[in-house]
Amino acid sequence: MKTILEVSHVSVSYKEKKNVLKDISFMIKEGEIVGLVGESGCGKSTLSKAILGLLDIEEGEMIHHTKNPQMVFQDPFSSLNPRKKIGWILEEPLRIQKVPKQERKQRVEEMIVKVGLTPSHLERYPKELSGGQRQRVSIAISLIQGSKFIIADEPVSALDVTIQKQIMELMIRLQEENQLSYLFISHDLNVIYQMCDRVLVMKAGQIVEEGDVEEIFNSPKHEYTRLLLDSIME
Repeated sequence: MKTILEVSHVSVSYKEKKNVLKDISFMIKEGEIVGLVGESGCGKSTLSKAILGLLDIEEGEMIHHTKNPQMVFQDPFSSLNPRKKIGWILEEPLRIQKVPKQERKQRVEEMIVKVGLTPSHLERYPKELSGGQRQRVSIAISLIQGSKFIIADEPVSALDVTIQKQIMELMIRLQEENQLSYLFISHDLNVIYQMCDRVLVMKAGQIVEEGDVEEIFNSPKHEYTRLLLDSIME
């Protein structure tokens, strides 16, 4: 399989905090879903920002073999312009790329159907959608420019269990249909087990364990991984 992201010995510090990320190395392959787990404050969000180019890397390198990695957020409502209709929001990245108007509208209508909504949703404002519908719109935004690599930051944690399952099934279907690769960030190990091919376990800015999902869940090697797994068994 083709490699789409190479992270090699990456370290990141903030002015007020040194070594937020320490010597991080991993790869993501085409068509792969890689989970990233760890407690709050361990560096998961910092790593995603570094991958997106929003933070400077202090040491190491990050090599992208695909264009425009995109983000799906935990709370899509905060990332959707409340004053604009969904159709306008979806067209905006294509408008920036100067895609002709007719083609924009066609691509937006095709995408809204692909994520399980209808063209009528394009006429609504974000506040008129449910949480699950807004997350579907967020996924559509991440795909509309043709990106093959998506960072999903706790994308189902704010949803109830039934809607969680629907969004996870949607993401897996889209991944299979479009050969997408995901870095799937979650604190919920049950979600990670259902979604992911491989898992990265992060503690205090370092990857302490990495492996196939079955290997990590059935034979964890690091004490911290064992503690995380024990917590879901209680």
